[in-house]
Amino acid sequence: MLFAVRMDVDIPRDLDPAVREETVAREKAYSQQLQRAGEWRHIWRVVGRYSNISVFDVSSNERLHDILWGLPLFPYMTIEVTPLAAHPSQA
Repeated sequence: MLFAVRMDVDIPRDLDPAVREETVAREKAYSQQLQRAGEWRHIWRVVGRYSNISVFDVSSNERLHDILWGLPLFPYMTIEVTPLAAHPSQA
């Protein structure tokens, strides 16, 4: 199942810098693990924002839910999920 997911990150400005650095490092490692496994297929930065648009290829809605809730930055995110289907004009 394919999903387009937009993630907008808003880390509190008063968060301890060491906590911020450690959380961002865990986020990067987690996302790269999912990319290597093939579930996080694409990730693009939204220019000028601390945001990304990603494509996930997962087995179920529940699997995507688990992945997103597992993101270390999840508490600081606004997430929009769009299920994707093949377009009839696709060659």
